[in-house]
This record gives sequence, structure tokens and C-alpha cells, in this order.
Amino acid sequence: MSGVRVLVGTRKGAFVATSDARRQRWDISGPHFAGWEIYHVKGSPADPDRLYASQTSGWFGQVIQRSNDGGKTWAPVGNQFVYDGVPGTHQWYDGTQHPWEFKRVWHLEPSLTDPDTVYAGVEDAALFRTTDGGQTWQELPGLRGHGSGPRWQPGAGGMCLHTIVQDPSHPGRLFIAISAAGAFRTDDAGKTWRPVNRGLRSEMLPDPKAEVGHCVHRIAMHPSRPGVLFMQKHWDVMRSDDAGDSWHEVSGNLPTDFGFPIDVHAHERDTIFVVPIKSDSEHFPPDGKLRVYRSRTGGNEWEALTNGLPQRDCYVNVLREAMAVDSLDACGVYFGTTGGQVYASADAGDSWAPIVRDLPAVLSVEVQTLE
Repeated sequence: MSGVRVLVGTRKGAFVATSDARRQRWDISGPHFAGWEIYHVKGSPADPDRLYASQTSGWFGQVIQRSNDGGKTWAPVGNQFVYDGVPGTHQWYDGTQHPWEFKRVWHLEPSLTDPDTVYAGVEDAALFRTTDGGQTWQELPGLRGHGSGPRWQPGAGGMCLHTIVQDPSHPGRLFIAISAAGAFRTDDAGKTWRPVNRGLRSEMLPDPKAEVGHCVHRIAMHPSRPGVLFMQKHWDVMRSDDAGDSWHEVSGNLPTDFGFPIDVHAHERDTIFVVPIKSDSEHFPPDGKLRVYRSRTGGNEWEALTNGLPQRDCYVNVLREAMAVDSLDACGVYFGTTGGQVYASADAGDSWAPIVRDLPAVLSVEVQTLE
């Protein structure tokens, strides 16, 4: 029987939850790497047993952990991030006009076809890649070499490259997002990049047509329609129908268009999910009610999903990496909160139940569908 594996990164370790296709009862393992910040855990689409985790410490720096058995055992891999021939983390290295600091890996994105190839988005914003299962990492320098780097600014969480999206129909095409610089696209496997932010508006930017400087929180794509992208921005939910060349707002009737995560239903290409929070200064749900919002029309028309979620005195946040969907016939949706709850819906958001409560603050949630 098929099932799912939910990978959870928290402030104090990683947890792995597994269930069968009914997704009603869960087995929880962890904490793995207890006491460490685990910014992101993700599995390889090409090998369900291959997992990667970003383990961070202000004292020891950045460690990449790898599992070859679905999270039962882990081992650190090379952890050599090389820029301009110099390996290491916690080093300053020269950018185009000012220095960058390697602080942490925010996002790991395994290749769609090769379990040994993984992209890593880091803070300060840069993109790395390994082709040997994490033993060595090389920067793809074309991104910071684009020329706009000196105009990138940190968001509240740092100047992080937090989103990496692969186009399954175009092997050389990647989308990335940086807070606070915006979205970028490469069509030649990372050699050259260009900003794809036309149509975005940001009050803090004096130039309404600014090429960079936008605080993008998350980008999502349905694999069967890679030319259509959805974005949760620092204010505004946006949509692009031309692979990022232009964007238009689809916030519609949301109670607030500020939030962090956004995701797309596994089978319904126009069904998207967001979790609005009150504002950029008050990172909690409006009215203290935890609500996921769903649009079945690709935006503009939204409905609140509340069944099983706390509807009073709830002041948690849901971070940008902390929502995911599975690909079972009845699409499952999952999210984690800064209060340590991980919620699951086995019916595309119609009803919710906690997988686990009282974890450390959840930083990331990813899901693998198991055969």
C-alpha cells in the first residue's frame, strides 16, 4: 500500500512522520540532530530513500547530513562549499562590490532525475550545486555575477536564497527567489540569469519599475504546467502565465495578502493554498484564527479552510518552507507552525488534524509519496 513520509525541520532537530495512504495514524521518529537548527529536509525525487538535511549552528557552521535509508540513519557529507577555489563556510568572500558572508543553507533542492545532484540556496544569497551526493559543492557564479547583486538587501530573516524551482519540461531552467531581491530565472542551467519581477510592486522601492529589490517569500509551480507560477510576496499573492516574464495580483478576497507559504494541489493545476497572517509586523493569523485559504480558480476567489484548526487565541506563524502537498489520489496538504504543531489534511484542505504537537518551532515541511 502506498503512503507518505513527512519531513519536518525545526529549531531543535528533525522529525520524520510516516503513514499509509489513509493518513490517519502516524509514526514519528526523532529528534534527529537534537538541539540543532534544521532549516530544511528534503528527499530526492529520483530515489525515495535519499534524504538531505541542512544542519546549522552558530558555533560549528553549516553541516549537510545525508540519509540513504529514508531517515533511519544519517551521516554528514563533505560540507565543502567552494567559492572561487576556496572551501569552507563562515568565511567572507568578495561579491561584485561588497562582501558576502556564508551563514547557512536555507533550501536544498535535489535534482528531479539524479539523487547525487542537489542545489543549495544559501545566506548571504548565492546558489550552489553538488553532483557527488553532497561531498563537494560549487557555486553557480552567474547569479551573483548578474550585476544587480550590490542592490540586493536582506529581508527581516536575512539575505537568503530560499526558493529553488525546477522546470521538468526544460532541464536547463531554474527559478530562484531571494529576500529581498526578487525572482530570477536561468535557461542555461545556471550560467546566466535574469530578473523576472515585472509587474511586482513594493512600497519600499522608489522606482515602481525596479528590476530588483522585491521581497519574494515563496514561488510554487504545478509540474504539468511549468509556465504558470504562483508567488506569495511581502504583501500580495501573484501569478505569472509566462514563466515569470510578467506577474499580476490574484489576492482577491483574502483577509490579508501577507503571508509566507504558497503551494499548488498535486492534481488540480488551478487549486492553490496560502496561509495569510495579519501583517509584516504582526506575524500571526488575523483575529487569532488559524485558517488556510484555498483558491480553485488560480487566484482571486478564495475560501477559508478551518475544519480542525484552532479558531480562537491562536498566534502562531507558518514559515515559507513549512507547507507541502503529496501526490496521492486524494491530495494531502501539510503545514507546520512556529508553535510546534504539524497539521495534515487528507482531503485537500477540507478537514485537518494534527500529526504531532509540541515540537520545537517548525522551519520546514516536505512530503514524499511512497509506493
